[in-house]
Amino acid sequence: MHAIVITMLGDARDIELPDDDRHRAEIRRIVGGSPDQGLYHHEALLWVHGDGANGGLRRNLVAWALACTWRSLTLPHQFYGDVVVTGRAPDGTTAPLATNLAEQVRTITTTTLETVWLWQRRPPASNEAALSDLLAYAARDIGR
Repeated sequence: MHAIVITMLGDARDIELPDDDRHRAEIRRIVGGSPDQGLYHHEALLWVHGDGANGGLRRNLVAWALACTWRSLTLPHQFYGDVVVTGRAPDGTTAPLATNLAEQVRTITTTTLETVWLWQRRPPASNEAALSDLLAYAARDIGR
């Protein structure tokens, strides 16, 4: 089953998960603990570490930008650690990630990394302005 891992370092890499119930064990291994499902797109699931902030994991800005863009809002919470993005079947079960959604994950990964690079060269006026700009770029880049 096709999925993508968004690492806390900002990389997105394609993976293949088992097609049976063993995929949950593999997701648990990747996120480094008990995974929670997040529904930010009706055809996708974001699998996140269940206690990432308290587990001392690094913030995952790419996953946050993806979820915010898919939901068309600024989420008040962050994501921590590596995040697995899978597809979601109509009955709510895990499914392979659709090609168009995988491309959106890759696009937002690139947009986020480019934006962070620009922030390092020319710091934004405030943290809020920076995040607002990031979300505007992400929405533009995937056509939302």
